[in-house]
Amino acid sequence: MSLTSRNVFPQIALRPEVQEYLHSVYTNKELLAELGKDEAERVFESLLSCLSHPPSHTSLRASTHIYSLQDIEKRLEQHLTQQVGGRHGDSVPTLILHHPLLPDVLLLPVSGPRDVGVLNAEVIVGAQCGSAVLRGAHVFAPGVLSAPKFMKEGDAVSVFSDVEGRCTRGAKEFQGKKVFLGNGVCMMDRSSIFCAEGPIRGVAVRMVDALYQSPSFDGVLPNELFLQNLPSVVVGHVLGPRPGERILDMCAAPGGKTTHIAALMGNQGVVVALEKIKSKVEKVIQNAQLLQLDCIKAYCYNSIQAVSSDPAHQSEPDVPPFQEESFDRILLDAPCSGLGQRPNMAINWSLKEVCSYSPLQRKLFSTAVRLLKKGGVLVYSTCTVTIAENEEQVAWALKTFPCLTLEAQEPHLGSQGMLGTALSHDQRRLLQRFRPELAWGGAGDGHSPEEASADTIGFFIAKFSKR
Repeated sequence: MSLTSRNVFPQIALRPEVQEYLHSVYTNKELLAELGKDEAERVFESLLSCLSHPPSHTSLRASTHIYSLQDIEKRLEQHLTQQVGGRHGDSVPTLILHHPLLPDVLLLPVSGPRDVGVLNAEVIVGAQCGSAVLRGAHVFAPGVLSAPKFMKEGDAVSVFSDVEGRCTRGAKEFQGKKVFLGNGVCMMDRSSIFCAEGPIRGVAVRMVDALYQSPSFDGVLPNELFLQNLPSVVVGHVLGPRPGERILDMCAAPGGKTTHIAALMGNQGVVVALEKIKSKVEKVIQNAQLLQLDCIKAYCYNSIQAVSSDPAHQSEPDVPPFQEESFDRILLDAPCSGLGQRPNMAINWSLKEVCSYSPLQRKLFSTAVRLLKKGGVLVYSTCTVTIAENEEQVAWALKTFPCLTLEAQEPHLGSQGMLGTALSHDQRRLLQRFRPELAWGGAGDGHSPEEASADTIGFFIAKFSKR
């Protein structure tokens, strides 16, 4: 039995103090003077709405250091045709787009939100699993929180995401706040998902009628395609690595940007990847091996401490800590509040947590400046939308380090930096901020690479050179 579909997501759920903080960012006096109160409020409401939905395109970075883009595209097309045919019983041509400015990117339009009826049987998944489903994934067993008492393999179920993190794992039903994600077919029965022996792996629900229609990429062409948000691919090109250089990626996990840097160098030179959590370092190494990039050297190390305090210290050149001015280029994709990630239906962090990243970012930045050679390039990026972690950090850096100069970025697909800091108009033009709220609600057909460049996750990039 199918019930009435509720396909329009609510705005992202934030704690009141976090929402008020973001509101103050997007309605600061400079923005109000430029836009007017009504337009500034509209942009803020658009931000809250778009964050709970996926971007309009799935971005795939192609391993053009191994294969030609045309060969990869051909194999991807074959896979997608089989996947769609297997799901819907016939062969439907899949649109694959090339990005006009990023020669290693393939784009797949995402369709939705679609009109999908809600079934009686409900499976509840965690927020992280729910976000993955909205981007084309099936439901894997570890993500399932609640399932009907007598659920068995082959049952048709509706899948919902627990928005507030209140569903108890193993529950038979859940009455809390939830968001509908689409319908699927159970690949496991309830007892298998919640077995006493511990967590089980594998697909628990195969999505057949999702709210957002997007291909599943689990294990697909693993050494040919890397699922990566478009702005994250732009970062590698902005850094501009060249063969033979020594490059540092300070916060490298899971290795998407690290492997991209190495690929752009043609696997010639050294890319040092630092990450302070061992399991995350292992993921970087795994991705490097998968993509056949042996110029990457990954270490479990706190990047804040990556500068040797002893001028006479003579370690191996590619092993931390390092001598000052050791690297030609440095990427600081900094730990951040992540408020630009999409889709994200709820963020339960406190304002204290959201505001806790700025001091850490400055410590990492200070280390980066010391490690960068004169004439070298430093790229700073985040996946958040606050000014404090983005434009204000740039203003602080330029004041604190007179040796740094802001540089133009190529390619420049995003907007300029936001108003609300001491940065000049010319300085803000050199920054690159991806603002999906400006594209949200437009009348795009989903078939345009330009639309893909606008409707992304929220992201920020600044490029510096050292005199």
